[in-house]
Amino acid sequence: MDYQGFTTFNAVADGSILTVTFDYGPVNVQGLPMLADLNGLAQKLEADSSIKVVVFQSAHPEIFVCHADTNFLKDMSDRAVSRDEVRLLDLQVVLERISRLPQVTIAKIEGFARGGGHEFALACDMRFAARGKARFMQMEVGMGILPCGGGASRMARQTGLGRALEIVLGARDFDADEAEAYGTVNRALDADEIGPFVDALAQRIALWPSASINATKQAVYESIDRPIEEALRAEAYWLYQATSQTPALKRFKWADEQGAQFDMENQRNWPDMLVQVQEVN
Repeated sequence: MDYQGFTTFNAVADGSILTVTFDYGPVNVQGLPMLADLNGLAQKLEADSSIKVVVFQSAHPEIFVCHADTNFLKDMSDRAVSRDEVRLLDLQVVLERISRLPQVTIAKIEGFARGGGHEFALACDMRFAARGKARFMQMEVGMGILPCGGGASRMARQTGLGRALEIVLGARDFDADEAEAYGTVNRALDADEIGPFVDALAQRIALWPSASINATKQAVYESIDRPIEEALRAEAYWLYQATSQTPALKRFKWADEQGAQFDMENQRNWPDMLVQVQEVN
């Protein structure tokens, strides 16, 4: 798959990992060109099972993605509409498409991620933030609107209601360690640690079957807001999607016939054995 020709970022594949680097001067603003590029990227990734992990980062030394471009926000309707008339915004549609990709998406945040930039990060599956560099904010309430790229809805799913309202209504900057405490990022890491950590995580995830990665991701997403019975049914559904597309059954048979599951050394060394079992196909 060709990942060339984007104007707001560049994308480079290395094996099963695609690294997407935002580079849209002067401040990586999230405008229509970036949304168009992200939509085009999603279209390619949806058809490319060879890519298993996508890492988003920035070439700008101080900014991940700054915020949504006010040039298209200023043209929003000033008329209150009924619920029946509401249509999803372009920003919502594109970020939801990124969220639903079959690949794992990781945001490596080493600069400002405010407004729509923060909402983009929230649409990724995982977020890691560099101490002393990453800053987050939802400023929309102060502008007279509200976060409308998932910053209201995804935030509550990440943090719980009280903290989501604190972040959105407080409209203040918070750093990597606060983000970790809030639950909006997976981890805060020192600036010299974030690159190696994200690289190692991406490389490990990329070892697993792509269909298993997608099935796991979709099952987790479905479980967020469903009753437990429905969530368990979704798990069972995605289990069979995985077993129908991966060598899972061969691996279970191998483990049984070789007695691997009863070997105490294997029990002590599951992280390494899981890598070795990838050879059973």
